[in-house]
Amino acid sequence: MSKVNTVLGTIPAEELKIVAVHEHIGYGMPGSELDSKWWKTPEERYEETVPKLRRFADYGGGTFVDATGICNGRDVDYYKSLSTKTGVNIVACTGFVGGDTALPHFAKASVAYLAQAFVHEITVGIGNTGAKAGVIKVGVSRGGRMTELDKRIYRAAARAAVATGVPILTHLAIDPEPAVAIFNEEGLDLDRVLFGHADDGLNAPKTPHDWIYEQGGRIGFDTFGYDLELEDPPFWGRKRAERMKHFVQLVQKGYTDKLLVSADANCSPLGWPGVKGHTVNYIFEDMIPDMRDAGIDDATIKVLLQDNPADFLTIRN
Repeated sequence: MSKVNTVLGTIPAEELKIVAVHEHIGYGMPGSELDSKWWKTPEERYEETVPKLRRFADYGGGTFVDATGICNGRDVDYYKSLSTKTGVNIVACTGFVGGDTALPHFAKASVAYLAQAFVHEITVGIGNTGAKAGVIKVGVSRGGRMTELDKRIYRAAARAAVATGVPILTHLAIDPEPAVAIFNEEGLDLDRVLFGHADDGLNAPKTPHDWIYEQGGRIGFDTFGYDLELEDPPFWGRKRAERMKHFVQLVQKGYTDKLLVSADANCSPLGWPGVKGHTVNYIFEDMIPDMRDAGIDDATIKVLLQDNPADFLTIRN
């Protein structure tokens, strides 16, 4: 039976239903959750988050993959409570959004130590929560090129993925050549890697999605909804129609089997105001209707939101 780790236990992949494969319950830079300017009580965080997850479930959403790495506000006991309250499966990750978000304890650690830490969180649990991570997060640090620390984290992630069978999800798909070289050296099938944010407005021109597909990697179109049409758009935003046109081109090229989609929204941001008007439910309220208007049929939408994520998240060992 295919299995996936969620914060409430390991479940069959068939129970995931529609998956938002790259989202955040609450993301912030290390320590930002302690800044008095942005301090939120547990009640305030619940008030912001629970309605979004309940609406997600009402729309037919089944699983929320939280891509918040170590040091960025990951709170697994909170995730367990949210999952219990809303009925939404939540998949937590181990790993780091990027080397530049790893606190010194981890930044100075060896590849072997990091790999062991990732494996422990996948097979034993995160801290003393008993909840096992279901995916490994890695990323490219600010500047657009992988640093030596990024490369150590990628190598540790590859070793942990090979040892445990869980997949890797990357923050950004720029500068993927060193990553692919590391994954190949460690014997990791690139089908187990989702190269994220290929649609990021700032970095999309630098993302070699054709090359990634040729190597066997998966492509994440997972910043849907960060539209320049928003009242206060983020600097990485993109025109809504332009993003969809780009996506349709990849579908027409035959890349559907390697494409995964999401909104990368923050339910309750930590240490920053977030992007107003953008939630995980953009997937249902805007993205799916736009896909249909662009000629993408429901069978393909099911592949994108159910079949591909279930296959990707399934533990392979």
